[in-house]
Amino acid sequence: MGVRRKVALFVIAAAVAMAARSRADEGGGDLRALQRRGVLRHLGIPYANFVTGSGDGFDVELMRLFAQRLGLRYEYVQTDWPSALPDLIGRRVSASSEGDPPPVAIRGDVVATGLTVLPWRERAVAFSTPTFPTQVWAVARANSPLVPIRPSGAVERDIANVKAMLSGRTLIGVPATCLDPSLYQLERTRAVVQLRKVRLDEVAPLLIHGEGELALLDVADAMIALQKWPGQLKVIGPISPRQEMGVAFRKDAPELRVAFERFIADMKRDGTYRRLVQTYFPEAPVYFPDFFAGAG
Repeated sequence: MGVRRKVALFVIAAAVAMAARSRADEGGGDLRALQRRGVLRHLGIPYANFVTGSGDGFDVELMRLFAQRLGLRYEYVQTDWPSALPDLIGRRVSASSEGDPPPVAIRGDVVATGLTVLPWRERAVAFSTPTFPTQVWAVARANSPLVPIRPSGAVERDIANVKAMLSGRTLIGVPATCLDPSLYQLERTRAVVQLRKVRLDEVAPLLIHGEGELALLDVADAMIALQKWPGQLKVIGPISPRQEMGVAFRKDAPELRVAFERFIADMKRDGTYRRLVQTYFPEAPVYFPDFFAGAG
């Protein structure tokens, strides 16, 4: 290979490396890029007590403490459900994504907002160790003729018993979230599905105001709704097995994710994690005792 060609290839390789570093400095990158910028940008969505919208919440405190552990300034960046993962990885992604979507600007370094681990999301991002348990329930108004199932001890049987009640019933769900009825094959139940593009905390009010006979709610929102509107709602039973939530990282940021794994393990050992649970979701250990056993 001639000297000129070698020099040309070297220059091209250097330019590519510099461009990659520039992109990391501008928006993405791993732990070292964050340390150069001096900030951890937390992508969040007001949802249940994970991100309250008032400057606090389970995931807000979790990410503040993580930023402190890394010696970085904490910055909250609000997003929404369709944009959360694109804002993290720099390209559009959804449950039905195909082809090569156009790039978008990277706005944050982690998504922590009660984000349920779903297969289509795992194809796009790297999740942390589970930070919180969840499950999707069918919920009805308290005056509904539907009767809550009696737990059998076998969750798949309980799910089948709930689905058997859905035929001909109107059911509210939210597309492209953990409350998307298509994730649970509810079209096979002959339920009359009503997809609403609303915030997850707006589902319970829709149900209370008579816009459907049933709605899908996850445990976190259901716990809050039952407390906020006592005597107006009842849980019919599960639509999903137990699911898990985690913090989402870019797949090209393994050092940041490893740092978080060490951090969350220390939180569980010193009791900080348990304190956050008791502050924001005090009833959660009652529903999921196995998950919280030994956590602080």
